[in-house]
Amino acid sequence: MTLDPLSIAQFLSAIHPYDAMEPAALQTLIDALTVKTVTAGGEIYALNAPLDGLYVVYRGDVEICDEHDVPISLLGPRNSFGERGLLRDGASLTSARAVSDTTVLLLPAKRFHQAMSEDPAFRRFFDRSRTEKPNTANLATTRVEALMATTPLTCPPATDVQTAARLMRDARVSSICVADGETLKGIATIRDLSGKVVGEGLPFDTPISTIMTPDPVTLPPSAIGSDVLHMMMERRIGHIPVCQAGKLVGIVTQTDLTRFQAVSSAELVSEIAHSDSAEDMAKVTKRIPQLLAQLVAGGNRHEVITRLITDVADTVTRRLLALAEEKLGAPPVPYLWLACGSQGRQEQTGVSDQDNCLFLDDSVTDADMPYFEALARFVCDGLDTCGYVYCPGDMMATNPRWRQPVRVWRDYFAGWIKTPSPEAQMLASVMFDLRPIGGATRLFEDLQAETLRKASANSIFVAHMVSNSLKHTPPLGLLRGFATIRSGEHKNMIDLKHNGVVPVVDLGRIYALQGKLTAVNSAARLEAAIAAGVLSASGGQDLRDAYNLIAETRLEHQAEQVRTGIMPDNFLSPTDLSDFERSHLRDAFVVIKSLQSAVGHGRGMLS
Repeated sequence: MTLDPLSIAQFLSAIHPYDAMEPAALQTLIDALTVKTVTAGGEIYALNAPLDGLYVVYRGDVEICDEHDVPISLLGPRNSFGERGLLRDGASLTSARAVSDTTVLLLPAKRFHQAMSEDPAFRRFFDRSRTEKPNTANLATTRVEALMATTPLTCPPATDVQTAARLMRDARVSSICVADGETLKGIATIRDLSGKVVGEGLPFDTPISTIMTPDPVTLPPSAIGSDVLHMMMERRIGHIPVCQAGKLVGIVTQTDLTRFQAVSSAELVSEIAHSDSAEDMAKVTKRIPQLLAQLVAGGNRHEVITRLITDVADTVTRRLLALAEEKLGAPPVPYLWLACGSQGRQEQTGVSDQDNCLFLDDSVTDADMPYFEALARFVCDGLDTCGYVYCPGDMMATNPRWRQPVRVWRDYFAGWIKTPSPEAQMLASVMFDLRPIGGATRLFEDLQAETLRKASANSIFVAHMVSNSLKHTPPLGLLRGFATIRSGEHKNMIDLKHNGVVPVVDLGRIYALQGKLTAVNSAARLEAAIAAGVLSASGGQDLRDAYNLIAETRLEHQAEQVRTGIMPDNFLSPTDLSDFERSHLRDAFVVIKSLQSAVGHGRGMLS
């Protein structure tokens, strides 16, 4: 197939990242392209073969397969492929073949690397590595869109001042934006009502436009928090509307700045540690979504955010244990409260239920059991009051099955390992994430090491665990799209938890099992697996980058929901993402699927 430069330019100008390149740079890139036609079934490149360059599908369909010849992508027009191998050592990490008669554009490897070094737009698109983020949130690094209220109270200019005052009272805010449709006309505050209406004796039917501040100063969502603070101090105002393209999109107030600077995990932990009831702690834990939004806005890494949020849950649990002992008296025998699930892995976000269990010293008697039943009920009820809802699967210490002497727990693990039934696989997966929260930690230490040793030595059990871990699959669809949920409340969305984060959690658990690694946190498991040689450095880096991107996308999604007053969840519509974001997210899912394939074929690494 013959293509003229104009046709190629028109084609590429509608595709990322070429549409963001300077015209001259794009033209030099086009001059270097060659056109290749491959008949249906024909090979474009083989696994581990030197790559000629970067490929862009112009017409047709290309199937990408991993090292085990398992299809991981079906690419159509406008899709690029081959960049991962080019950015590593120049050899292909996959194989590619034409499904139908296909035409591809080939950018030679030398020209690809030249564009990576010279063109920022090109480099930003194809560089899949994640840069380090700061661990602090402050006004100098936080954008206004993360601080503002996205649904400011508004009224038309003709609204009378009494109605406006009632609207402000009912909404419990100190200002109202006067708008004509989406266009901001002015702003009125409590001070305006008291000073201009009450102070001057104006009638209550006076139009709000009479007392408002017309054409107030505004800021765009892209401004930063220090811009707000400086403007407020310079002009002696406490409310700044936020406008974009002439439209009112939010408002930021002194209260927003104070709240941002005041909320920290340390403050929440301190307040909880001094609380005298679950109800008091619940008032503190209600601020966790705000803490999440603030930490995300400050550019913190996902593993830092989830660790800080989990620390709050740990403190709540330990405080409830202390209150339970104050109420019930000293425990008759030593005990250990453990968390599993996301709390156990220190990976809690803005959406968490409770998963916990109770280990009792082997000296416990039947007469002692009512004490621990009451303790478990007190703590689990308190956690529910604080927003950590009851586990739907009843994986809690209130269930007698999960409130047992250590000898029974030892039998549990031995039985699951010896007879890996579907239930045993599920329970073992959950229990391998156990982490002590409060009590006698000695009750768990020997059992953890013993269980890892026995489990890793049983190849049948490991094989069953691997099979079980592959049930959560990345949401990959055809033609470089996503396999979204087909029906129900979350139709046309992807589940960033169960189809994004959980597959990595499952892989990390398998690596920990294979290497007898005691780490519980998923990121720590990946690091330990690389260090132990269970996971190759190259495969591990790919998986860490993929995990970082998915986890950060999930937290950013939840933070945006918090900012807009929506209860955070894990369901994201791909249409909410830019082409750039969709491309990178899908590539992350491809990496995970490749690692799942490697584990499923008895290998823990990418070569």
